[in-house]
Amino acid sequence: MKTDAVSTGKAPHLERQLSNRHIQLIAIGGAIGTGLFMGSGKTISAAGPSVIFVYMIIGFMLFFVMRAMGELLLSNLNYKSFSDFAGDLLGPWAGFFTGWTYWFCWVVTGIADVIAIAGYANELVPGIQLWIPGVFTVAVLLMLNLATVKAFGETEFWFALIKIVAIVALIVTGLVMIFTGFETPAGTASFSNLWSHGGFFPQEFMGFVAGFQIAVFAFVGIELVGTTAAEAKDPEKNLPKAINSIPVRVLLFYVGALIILMAVTPWTEFQAGHSPFIGMFSLAGLGMAATIVNLVVLTSAMSSANSGVYSTSRMVFGLSQEGDAPSVLGKLSSRKVPQNALFLSCVLLLSGVVLLYAGDSIGEAFGMVTTVSAVCFMFVWSIILASYLAFRKRRPHLHNESKFKMPGGIAMVWVVFAFFAFVLWALTTQPDTLMALLVTPVWFVVLGVAWAILRRSPVHMARAEMFRNQLREHEARQESPADVH
Repeated sequence: MKTDAVSTGKAPHLERQLSNRHIQLIAIGGAIGTGLFMGSGKTISAAGPSVIFVYMIIGFMLFFVMRAMGELLLSNLNYKSFSDFAGDLLGPWAGFFTGWTYWFCWVVTGIADVIAIAGYANELVPGIQLWIPGVFTVAVLLMLNLATVKAFGETEFWFALIKIVAIVALIVTGLVMIFTGFETPAGTASFSNLWSHGGFFPQEFMGFVAGFQIAVFAFVGIELVGTTAAEAKDPEKNLPKAINSIPVRVLLFYVGALIILMAVTPWTEFQAGHSPFIGMFSLAGLGMAATIVNLVVLTSAMSSANSGVYSTSRMVFGLSQEGDAPSVLGKLSSRKVPQNALFLSCVLLLSGVVLLYAGDSIGEAFGMVTTVSAVCFMFVWSIILASYLAFRKRRPHLHNESKFKMPGGIAMVWVVFAFFAFVLWALTTQPDTLMALLVTPVWFVVLGVAWAILRRSPVHMARAEMFRNQLREHEARQESPADVH
């Protein structure tokens, strides 16, 4: 079995301070990315009403990734995150690649969030120096996360609640406009707008495909609940509850909001770079709409950055305990938070402040960077599924005993893998996302070189030998007649 700091007591360990309401709202916050507020205009203009099916399909597929993750985390409560079970089930290399790739994903996303926050702060307070909201944001995030994990949970609870209230307000306002036959410059608000402007697939199949390449980034962070495993109270009860509610959240917050937006205003009126949320509230005659929605997007970006700081610090903490990161990053403060790992994450987020002054092409650069991040998140999701396949092969008794089995089992894993292959193909259909896809392997080359050096250390050689011994023991049990049922 895997030796773990928590079980041996030889190393500092995280405390279980996140309650059910924290876990539930962290899961909601992860499922509602800033992409819904900031990127849905571009998605709708590219795919038309078929974007509804895009979000439903992505949400459906990622639900199985989350169920696989849930079954694995609950099979051994010593797992701190999916990086731990990847290292345990696939080998030390998998823990290293998964942990550092997930860290890279959130650092990139966090930098983009800091830039978005500075941009929206400039709209709310015209003329403000961009570095001021950038530095202020990083300082606030550091203070929130240095306190206790409960303080992080409480902050994320309220951030997520603001997002929920904004989306529910949009849906209610839109329904009132639809049922009262509200007149807009583009016509009457009606559900018929969904199919009366070229049908559900007005941009044909390739427009539908374009929706996937944009929408997949809106779902990054959906796996965030998996990084709370080591700090969740009663994980056997709270993690399944949070994971099982993901489909309902996707239907309500993504699909519901998009249906309302396109029923009030025909899809032909949407443009990339313009928030559909601001547009609809403005149509309804709510004069403060732009300011309110800007504040909501601001808190949404803060929520995303807050999640990034939390998850990267926990991932680096776990990597340090496994010998995959410097030992200094594995130290906990008196409040049981990994303060050195937090400082590392926040220092890197400050680079976003520097990028604010990099020139006019920063928007294009970050369009590419977010695609790189989405591809890396798909790698992490794929590792979760590969770990599940290894789990089913090597530890069938734990699967049989599980009270939270993944529906569809092994067959659904291959269906989701096929879907990921389709999304990667979709990314090749546009020049900007193709470029990002071609750049992404550079990160894995860097990781490969680092692993080739690190694997020769005594700690890693011992871990590799232990892993090989576990495999040999498993193969011996498989071949033994006494084990045949």
